[in-house]
Amino acid sequence: MALAHGGLTPARTFRTAGLVLLGLGPVAFLVVFFAWPVVAIVGRGFSAGGVGTVLGDARTWQLAGFTLASAAASTVVAVLAGLPVAYLLARVRLPGVGLARTLVLVPFVLPTVVVGLAFRAIWPDGGVLPLVLANAFFNVAVVARTVSGLWSHLDPRATEAARALGASPWRAFRTVTLPALGPAVASAAAVVFLFCATSFGVVLILGGGRYRTLETEIYLRTVDLLDLSGAAALSLVQFAAVLAALVLGAVARKRRENAVRLRSALATARRPRGGEWWTVGAAAVVLALLMTPIAALLAESVSGAEGWSFAGYRALSGTGANDALQVSGWTAARNSLAAATDATLLALAVGVLASVVLVALRRAPGRLARGVGETLDAALMLPLGVSAVTVGFGYLITLDALPGDLRTSPMLVPLAQALVIIPLVVRMVLPVLRAVDVRLRQAASTLGASPARVWREIDLPLTARSLVAAAGFGFVVALGEFGATSFLARPDAPTLPVAVATLMGRPGELNNQMAYAACALLMVVTVAAVALIDRFGSVRGHGSVGEF
Repeated sequence: MALAHGGLTPARTFRTAGLVLLGLGPVAFLVVFFAWPVVAIVGRGFSAGGVGTVLGDARTWQLAGFTLASAAASTVVAVLAGLPVAYLLARVRLPGVGLARTLVLVPFVLPTVVVGLAFRAIWPDGGVLPLVLANAFFNVAVVARTVSGLWSHLDPRATEAARALGASPWRAFRTVTLPALGPAVASAAAVVFLFCATSFGVVLILGGGRYRTLETEIYLRTVDLLDLSGAAALSLVQFAAVLAALVLGAVARKRRENAVRLRSALATARRPRGGEWWTVGAAAVVLALLMTPIAALLAESVSGAEGWSFAGYRALSGTGANDALQVSGWTAARNSLAAATDATLLALAVGVLASVVLVALRRAPGRLARGVGETLDAALMLPLGVSAVTVGFGYLITLDALPGDLRTSPMLVPLAQALVIIPLVVRMVLPVLRAVDVRLRQAASTLGASPARVWREIDLPLTARSLVAAAGFGFVVALGEFGATSFLARPDAPTLPVAVATLMGRPGELNNQMAYAACALLMVVTVAAVALIDRFGSVRGHGSVGEF
């Protein structure tokens, strides 16, 4: 009887043991393929000496200041541009809103080299303004989709009451709607700032040698100068900024989840009235501006010195002018597809396991379990904010200690890419798993279903759409990953983004055309994948899944 009523029943002990075993997988992956390489490279930098000198150098803090200032500017632009689009997605019923929902997602998953070249087609000389706008271009979708998720749950009667009492549309929005949207705006802004502060490919292409951020400076010091102490010091500065953004994002995300739960009544989308058309017009302008760099890139891919030309597309079957590449463009494309597939499967396995464990820890009684869950949740986000160069170089000095010496394995690139997309998988799957009614699971258990069968019969059907969407997102993000891949991919086995960067660094009009043609192909694949994600990955009546 003591066992039956005390809490440590055999069934509960078995479930606890199973939960621990499930949790060991994601934790072991993070320790071996993230924490160990990062600690090793930072530790080697400290052992080389000079970290204190770098931290005391005024230029280091100027570099950090430019990184934070440009990221903050991009965040402001993304938030201002994303709010009208969020209104369109959450409150408007018009033909074309579904298309807008898909179009706004396209920039978020475009490869960084594609976006860099797209803005370079408009601003050939680069500079601070195109750099800020390009990072904002990437992240408008984060703001629009995150804020629209909460906005669709707000009761419109509060705003209508303010209007009835004489408030102007702007005052009603500022005093009623915006404070209610605060948790979602703060959560989105923290994520956008994190992405912008760690941007690599865009800064490398548009900043050139004139404008550098912490991320590109870490790359320069590690790869070109072999200054490990300087790279380690800069990694510490970057990590401190990232940790602050992650803490703010976690707090804002928790407030947003609570806000959604407190508003059970869904607002009904309707046709705009009066001044609301101005907001719809602003959203249309934002969408048009988002499509402008994409159109410029497509035009550049079919442009030559003598007019329209498809020479770049034809050249993909070769290695470029003066053998700029060691393999053909199509071979690089196949390398990208293979690596992205492996990375997606690996990220799904780790991300879904981590999400299951996080849900179980949140439902478990006691503060300890919830504290462990929050710590693991934050740890899973860390790979988004640590320099990909630091991780990549860490792989090269640590993974030889594992059986088989993974440094020469074809899985090296997928491992690095999986680290980038695991946080996205968790952020998409975790909220949907948490939304599964626990009473359904309890009823199945009462009827004798094992934990595995409960997952198969209850959780899996209800989360299938989010899993499909997470797989699609993971694939297109891995397909365009450039930071770690540029460091780890072998010259005889480059991915397509690495091949594009190589072509842009070699002289010759054909190489330039070939690079733009390859970017156009990457973009077409990305758009097609996003369309499929939005068609098959959405939850009926709730728009997108997870946090996107």
